Amino acid sequence: MIDVRRAGPGDAGELMRLRAVMLGVAGVTGDWQRTGADLLRSQLAAAEPSLAAFVADQGDGPGLAACVLGQVDQRLPGPNNPTGLRGYVYNVATDPAYRRRGLSRACMTALLEWFAGTGADVVDLRASPEGEPLYASLGFVRTADPAMRLRPAR
Repeated sequence: MIDVRRAGPGDAGELMRLRAVMLGVAGVTGDWQRTGADLLRSQLAAAEPSLAAFVADQGDGPGLAACVLGQVDQRLPGPNNPTGLRGYVYNVATDPAYRRRGLSRACMTALLEWFAGTGADVVDLRASPEGEPLYASLGFVRTADPAMRLRPAR
């Protein structure tokens, strides 16, 4: 059995390290990591957090082997989302030395249980080709809506 726990503020640095692994920039440091760790410490310490992280610790030393983060936001309700509560999964990452052991699945399962407890009617994520089989096995399906993005000029 894989032990998964809810992350706390003390895990912020390791969560950002695994985010760098996920983004393919392991070892790259900068203000973005300090800003992210500060944000995580604040969010994970909140009395009524809208963000949750679930982690698997490295069994052979300090640090995290895997993590997943998710957030719930309130949107306007609609026929396919009557509460307007929507979950979003991001930052699913496993340290390369711990892959193919079911850690991401265990962390995702814990996050999905947390989403169910929030009342979110919909949970979204963006899947990499490598991650898509895991998400599909958990019940996620591709949507017809393509993602679009704009970076406003500053």
